[in-house]
Amino acid sequence: MPWSDDRYPVSMKNLPPRVRRKAIEIANALLEAGRPEGWAIGHL
Repeated sequence: MPWSDDRYPVSMKNLPPRVRRKAIEIANALLEAGRPEGWAIGHL
């Protein structure tokens, strides 16, 4: 499931909002490329 400003991994909780938005953008691109969710979280 794609992530958003309201739904993202706990590991992104303490990131500054601007950085978190970029990380979410990158993670969603990884998911669209077929990477599993756990892989996308671990490789940001």
